[in-house]
Amino acid sequence: MADMMTINPIAFAQSLIRCPSVTPEDAGALDLLTTTLTGLGFTCNRLSFGDAPNGPVDNLYARIGTGQPHFCFAGHTDVVPAGDLAQWSVDPFAATISDGMLVGRGANDMKGAIAAFVCAAAAKINQGFKGSLSLLITGDEEGPAEFGTVKVLEWMQAQGELPDHCVVGEPTSARRLGDMIKIGRRGSMNVHITVLGAQGHVAYPDRGDNPITRLVRLLNELKQKTLDTGNAHFQASNLEVTDIAVGNHIDNMLPATARARLNIRFNTEHTGSELSAWIKQVVSDHAPRHELDIRISGEAFLTQPCSLSDMIIEAIKTETGMMPELSTTGGTSDARFIKAVCPVVECGLVGLSMHKVDEQVPIADIEALSRVYKAILDRYFV
Repeated sequence: MADMMTINPIAFAQSLIRCPSVTPEDAGALDLLTTTLTGLGFTCNRLSFGDAPNGPVDNLYARIGTGQPHFCFAGHTDVVPAGDLAQWSVDPFAATISDGMLVGRGANDMKGAIAAFVCAAAAKINQGFKGSLSLLITGDEEGPAEFGTVKVLEWMQAQGELPDHCVVGEPTSARRLGDMIKIGRRGSMNVHITVLGAQGHVAYPDRGDNPITRLVRLLNELKQKTLDTGNAHFQASNLEVTDIAVGNHIDNMLPATARARLNIRFNTEHTGSELSAWIKQVVSDHAPRHELDIRISGEAFLTQPCSLSDMIIEAIKTETGMMPELSTTGGTSDARFIKAVCPVVECGLVGLSMHKVDEQVPIADIEALSRVYKAILDRYFV
């Protein structure tokens, strides 16, 4: 087995960043992880799922130990595109260190956290522990999330490999490392509405059917409704119209169709099906002729404060001096899938620059996060 001193979290994070694994490409990132984890004694399973255009997606499930308790670390090696390279101060995939900062695509979302956990796992393995330790790493978190964690969890369940608890290494810290962890997430749904009208002359509106009028009225009703005022763990749900499109370039003609897109981020006061039923009713009331596409990308969930979150809080306090806020803010993550099989908490780096030009993280934070993860494992495997 590899000695823990041979795994430097900064160097390992650099190696991961140098793999340009833009969703759904792996670009060698999982090869690097597989080689390293195999050297530590993990049994590694490379799992590929899906077909074009969103697949195939390469994933990794690695486990050491066969007993209980079973602790899993979940994350993703895929990253969003770098965008306009001219705006970057460095090559986004060179993993440059400058003024104490590691700069590169994926530095804090979330290759830095993966490197920190591998380092912590190596240290724990060298100490010895009773139970099982695993990593669930996908290449499909930043994309459709269709052939990644969902499919790996199905495979794990079929193999009897489901964990007892899980930590996801998303960049949950807000301003300083350890100031926030996520114990839940709001649900998300995307809605595409097409109102079908009847083309006609604007001077004779009674001879046509202006779909814009119907669309504006139904959108107004949707926006006017107060979904809720939040609850003890969640902020208020919000509905946002993200696009309105008609494409009519004729001044004196009523269009035949009008389209809109909207997104709802909802808390545990709602379910996706309940909101879908409400939207269907409102759209039908205003536009008997319509097309409607509703896609729920995740339900709201909450991991009630428990032994897992207590361990994480104590580890963060010990290693950083911070008292983390238990939050449910932000977008979705793969924790929305994992919550169905075990308690899950998200804990990672500061995410201020994720998905931005010159994404970066202090190297001191990666080192500190590795110590936090090691402290979590020390408390978990007693």
